Amino acid sequence: MAEIYQTRNFIVESAEKPHITRTDGGHIKIVPKIRIIDRTQLTAKQAIEFMRLTMVAGEAMAKGLQQQGIDIGRINYQDMSNWSVFSAEGPYFHLHLYGRAKNAKIQKYGDAVHLPQRETGFYDKFEPLNKEDIIQVKKQIELTLKEEKYQDDKWGLV
Repeated sequence: MAEIYQTRNFIVESAEKPHITRTDGGHIKIVPKIRIIDRTQLTAKQAIEFMRLTMVAGEAMAKGLQQQGIDIGRINYQDMSNWSVFSAEGPYFHLHLYGRAKNAKIQKYGDAVHLPQRETGFYDKFEPLNKEDIIQVKKQIELTLKEEKYQDDKWGLV
């Protein structure tokens, strides 16, 4: 995991073992700082903070990876936790942001994301975002948060 950004309650991080390889669009996650089972355990204020962060991170991911030459057509947002339901710790809330590159070779643009179990080896050669990608996404988060649309007072976060 490489941290990209954090707010009071959440961390945006690059997936260490991505479901989508970097050149197909990449994979980042938003994880609460305190482990919870699902979004119903968020307070109203946390839910607002989370929704704004998903929007900001999605815009920033698309813009930042475009700067890196990855032709992002859209971002998919997925909240699942299916793989952890049988683990000792159980499921935990986190959101996946999947970049969908128009020229993707494996996770093809326009197709549903293929998510087989890790043991299949499907993801073994997938590359996480690199250091420069992370710098660009972080830079775009900081710029995006300055936009009027994302000001704290617009979201009741003052």
